[in-house]
Amino acid sequence: MRSAIAAKLALGATFAIAAKLVLAARFAIAAVLATAVLAMAAMLAGCGESVKLPDLFVVTRTDGASGQRLTVLINEGGAVRCYGNSAHPGAAHQLSDPQLIQARGISEELQSPSAKHLSLAPRPGSVFGYYVRDAEGTVRFADNSAHQPAVLHHLTLLVLEVQQQVCRLPVA
Repeated sequence: MRSAIAAKLALGATFAIAAKLVLAARFAIAAVLATAVLAMAAMLAGCGESVKLPDLFVVTRTDGASGQRLTVLINEGGAVRCYGNSAHPGAAHQLSDPQLIQARGISEELQSPSAKHLSLAPRPGSVFGYYVRDAEGTVRFADNSAHQPAVLHHLTLLVLEVQQQVCRLPVA
């Protein structure tokens, strides 16, 4: 009887040791996975400058009277570059979260007009001409073009806000 009890105790101890080993192995695997995830996150954070997000669109606005030109480039992450009359960009800026959401919405709404290469003629008295390029194509219009889809009004307002609030450039 003692040998049967001893055998059961030995078997129980073996199971307890095996359970502890399995638990330790799970923790080791979890630790390795956590370390890998943290290393990947650190690598991406460290290399964040070199990750290039796609552009949402680039808008060039030209003042018909003065010839002044403003080009605004907005990417998927909300990074903005404003170019004046020179070909050299200013410093990179960042859209606010609401502005980024607005820019992404405009980008989606621009897909159809730009895929059709929409071009709307200016009417007399036009002040600004706009040229927009995105992944789908291009759009040309003036501030007073007839039959503008609503997205073009939203775009012109965003360009003005970015010029003044984000890039802090004076209005010509």
